[in-house]
Amino acid sequence: MNEKTQPVTANPADVVSVNAIIKALYESVSFPPGRQPDYTRLRTLFHLNGIVIPPRTDHSAEFAVTDVETFINRSRQYVITTGMERKGFHENEIARRTESFGSIVHVFSTYESRYQPGDPTPIQRGINSIQLGRDGKRWCVLSILWDVERPGNPIPKDYAP
Repeated sequence: MNEKTQPVTANPADVVSVNAIIKALYESVSFPPGRQPDYTRLRTLFHLNGIVIPPRTDHSAEFAVTDVETFINRSRQYVITTGMERKGFHENEIARRTESFGSIVHVFSTYESRYQPGDPTPIQRGINSIQLGRDGKRWCVLSILWDVERPGNPIPKDYAP
């Protein structure tokens, strides 16, 4: 059976609050050298029909909206082909703006990425746009869309630490 018919149960501590699920999201994509992201944990944070929208490499191209399984499959290959599996990867939140209404929350989460947590300079910075929902029992990621800082696209002052 595919993952959409047999969801993996989330650790209740990961989905109890907005802070908890954002923390779990960053922890699940971070990994030491010789490992990969914790895809099982990542999968549990998403709604059954959650979507992931990575940055476009060609900024005139359309967005590539994927389901979580497609994102995980592509990420596994990317981690290997780029050498990240040997180097490690650590992403952490450095600032946050949150808007909420009822059972929906929108989080703009500014992040920095490094190969190792102690590296002096980030390899990348950007903003994750995360949409969360609460179904009465738990929080889940409905979608995540992000873009990276680059020349001509700096992190806006209001979203910087």
